[in-house]
Amino acid sequence: MKIIVAISGASGAALGLKTLRLLPQPYEKHLIVSEHARTVFDREENIRLHDIDDIAAPLASGSFGADAMLIVPCSMNTLAKIACGIADNLTTRAASVMIKERKQLLLAPREMPFSAIALENMLKLARLNVIIAPPVMAYYSRQQTLEEMENFMIGKWFDLIGIDNTLYKRWSGNE
Repeated sequence: MKIIVAISGASGAALGLKTLRLLPQPYEKHLIVSEHARTVFDREENIRLHDIDDIAAPLASGSFGADAMLIVPCSMNTLAKIACGIADNLTTRAASVMIKERKQLLLAPREMPFSAIALENMLKLARLNVIIAPPVMAYYSRQQTLEEMENFMIGKWFDLIGIDNTLYKRWSGNE
């Protein structure tokens, strides 16, 4: 299974990178980073790093066969471009391909509060079966540390695209 993770903007880049790192080993992992996010970390081993300006990269084609794409975090700029069909870089082009190929696309919008424009863009994408999943923690699993909170969010994202995980304590009703 091929998974693309894109990091849009510098704020929250560490969460996107952690999402990529926590993907199980059998997955073929591809990473796209914005110019600003690239400054946050160096190239990782066993990760195929793609230049955001390389719209001729294999990820830009439906024949590449990616199974899912997560944009974590997703800036409002990237969200708006995807909602309007603007494919001017590898992230937005790959997202456009995921939508046209009816593959799983998950966006984790990172800014709050959400403006009416951002909410309209999210609704438009949700109607196209794009998963809108902001990084929101839940209290029922009683996270105590930032790492536990991040694992909860990433675990929920993995659940949404069908990746088995044990990253957080699941609700059992006996708490």
